[in-house]
Amino acid sequence: MKEQGNAEGSTEEKPEGHQPSWSTRVAQWWQRAWSYSGHERHTVLLIAKSALAATLSWFVAYDLMHAKSPAFAPFSAVLTMQATVYRSLVQSLRYVGAVVVGVAVQAALGLSAGPTLATFALVAVITLAVGRWAPLGSQGTQVSTAAFFAFSTYVSTSTNDTRLEQLQQIVLLVLVGCAIGAAVHILVVPPMRYRNAEYGIRSLAHTLRDLLGDMAPVLREGAPDEDSTAQWRRRADRTDTLISGARSSLRTAEESIHFNPRSRLPGHRGHTSFQGYAVVLEALVRTLYQMASLTRSLDRWHGEESGYEYLPFLRSYAGFLDALGKCAAVLADLDESRLPSQAKELCRLADEAQQQRQALAEEAVARGLPLTDPSQPYGELVVEATRLMEECNNCCDALRSWAED
Repeated sequence: MKEQGNAEGSTEEKPEGHQPSWSTRVAQWWQRAWSYSGHERHTVLLIAKSALAATLSWFVAYDLMHAKSPAFAPFSAVLTMQATVYRSLVQSLRYVGAVVVGVAVQAALGLSAGPTLATFALVAVITLAVGRWAPLGSQGTQVSTAAFFAFSTYVSTSTNDTRLEQLQQIVLLVLVGCAIGAAVHILVVPPMRYRNAEYGIRSLAHTLRDLLGDMAPVLREGAPDEDSTAQWRRRADRTDTLISGARSSLRTAEESIHFNPRSRLPGHRGHTSFQGYAVVLEALVRTLYQMASLTRSLDRWHGEESGYEYLPFLRSYAGFLDALGKCAAVLADLDESRLPSQAKELCRLADEAQQQRQALAEEAVARGLPLTDPSQPYGELVVEATRLMEECNNCCDALRSWAED
């Protein structure tokens, strides 16, 4: 089924207006989850699979193993449920390693020094320090957590043999929970997030298209006022969060094919590389950085100097931004199933944008604008247009090469 929706972590601004009721929002959320594969459906599946893995782990730990601390198993099973199978396996290994280290430290100090307050303090210091070890990543805190639970189990028993047996059982329960969680994650609708890369590109392209669409009409009327240029500059400078989200979405897409049995199915076999997505994404990132530079140039100038007929130049610049906006609109609707036709359309629009860029450069020369005067913005604006055009051509080349692969 075709996936739709926005990239996870995207922060597109919503227009203000009438807010639907709570019940309406819930109904809409479930409608999206039922209708197509997107963030909502991923959330439902993750919750359902986590509940299944936790239930199976509890059954094994409590009913079959008769463990005294059965909660370790379902807790471990739920912890393995990550956005991708690859990430789940990596986090599971780190978690098991953290638990083993924590329990081992507690066992060594407990057997040698006894279950005293001083021993607990020493366990805390050592495990908290070990937990900062970089290879453990986000699971580093589990070293001290496991040690504290192990210490609690240790002091509740009377003999060393029983204590060792209980500590071993904690490690075994963690292994059981992780194994069940990983098995459920892999065998029950393993997550395929390759479309996340597509969503990341769309979110950046939407932002670029909207900014270009707002700037062009104002420039067509003449020099923009300070409020307009300040707003454009703020919007262009706030794209860092979107860029980080798009790159994260690309990484998630790349991870989703590793160790995933669904990646071998006919509908997913072509998704072994995301180089095309990466090239287009980085070209869009550079374009947004150039837009930030352009808005800063406009914000430093508001057409107050006299002696130059700059209005025709600004109208030509507006035409160039309109042409770029059409290119961004193609990427805002990027769909891998329509890639060849979209690549052809983007390259056609890029040629039109190149003609507009040449027209504005000729307009600047025809009007005698001081392109080499650093105190005037015209030369800088022409350079910014050239750089934006280069990145547009990079997007076109990347998309065309991607479609031909």
